[in-house]
Amino acid sequence: MTTAQLDPAVRTLVDAVNAGDRNAFQAALTPDATMSDDGSDRDLSDWADREIFSSNGRMEIESTSPDGRSFVANYTNDTWGSMRTSWRFIVQDGKIARFETGQA
Repeated sequence: MTTAQLDPAVRTLVDAVNAGDRNAFQAALTPDATMSDDGSDRDLSDWADREIFSSNGRMEIESTSPDGRSFVANYTNDTWGSMRTSWRFIVQDGKIARFETGQA
């Protein structure tokens, strides 16, 4: 499935993850963006470095919500391998203000 069905801000973040582009990832976020993983709030910068950029993280979208602000994806990185994950996003002024992810 392509990212065409995603909200533009969410698509920008997904594309940045899949490209391994840390600068584009940061640019897709509000300055005070937050996140949680499996129900626990995490330090977004530390989490992104560990789970995405230093471990070759990437995602393949499986299905999206009608508003394009949540999806299920097969997420793969060099640390954990592949897992089915769910992602939910809060978008403010065209940028990601918060995302929540976890195993689906």
